[in-house]
Amino acid sequence: MNEEMLNISIEQSKLLSSALRVKIIKYLLDTPKTSKQVADLLGESGGNVHYHIKKLYDGGLIEMVEEKKNGGVIEKYYQSKSKWFNTAGSELSDPVLSDQFESADATRMSIRLELSKALQEEMANEFRAFLESWVEKSTTDHSKDKQEFSIGVKMISTKPKGEKKG
Repeated sequence: MNEEMLNISIEQSKLLSSALRVKIIKYLLDTPKTSKQVADLLGESGGNVHYHIKKLYDGGLIEMVEEKKNGGVIEKYYQSKSKWFNTAGSELSDPVLSDQFESADATRMSIRLELSKALQEEMANEFRAFLESWVEKSTTDHSKDKQEFSIGVKMISTKPKGEKKG
């Protein structure tokens, strides 16, 4: 699995606006697995997980790394191309994160900080680790009373693009 952030299109990023697909990506990070293996880990139906794996594969976010014949069945093993995906451009990949979306439950937080390049990178790495820990927690939580949330973190320079250093 590639540890580097993979640049993806808006269309590809829309494939990741599903908590189930994020969980699937998590299970396909380190070891290639079949749809059935992932479904068993998630406690989901094989057909449902197979559908989402096919979408992720067709979208170029995961790859088939092996085919094994097991009796009369061909097992396809998939692996994620990356742990992190970056969408170029200013268009929001998840419409739930837009200001126009009227959510039943939302929390907003913002702050301005002065950061050196080193601190900016450290903060970005800490956010990634934090979000990964919550993917892990949400994947292992088998409660029935869950609600899907969309979480977006933007770290944006206050300096307009093209402005020279002063």
